[in-house]
Amino acid sequence: MIGENHGQVSLEYLLIFTISLIILIAFTMPLVNKSMETTLDVSDSLKIKSDLSKIASAIKTVYGEGQGSKQTVNVYVPQSVKVNFENKYLSCNLKLKDKSNKYIKVPYKSNLESSSLTLKKGKNSVVVEWPAGSENMFVSV
Repeated sequence: MIGENHGQVSLEYLLIFTISLIILIAFTMPLVNKSMETTLDVSDSLKIKSDLSKIASAIKTVYGEGQGSKQTVNVYVPQSVKVNFENKYLSCNLKLKDKSNKYIKVPYKSNLESSSLTLKKGKNSVVVEWPAGSENMFVSV
């Protein structure tokens, strides 16, 4: 009789442990998924802001060197974005995992006219140029 009770206790222990584990997983998985999405959104936002800063730095360099100068910057964006150049700011709207948008804005100094530029997902080579004899700078992909 004593041997039979030990087997039943072990089986009940395993059953309770399994049910507890299932309940724990059911509650923690959605929280883990949400926090991973938030982390990826923050990472994408920082990456885009870093890339906009690289472009702004290239604009500042070309502006400082004057007419006839040109600089190419390679950027890698996690998703396609439209970059706007206006009022001395580079800006774009980043689409987040929860379908909302994050507005990212970086200042630059130059005589660049208002325009926009579409960066496709992946690697992009952005060319900042101030042609000789021209009053305005140009940015292209």
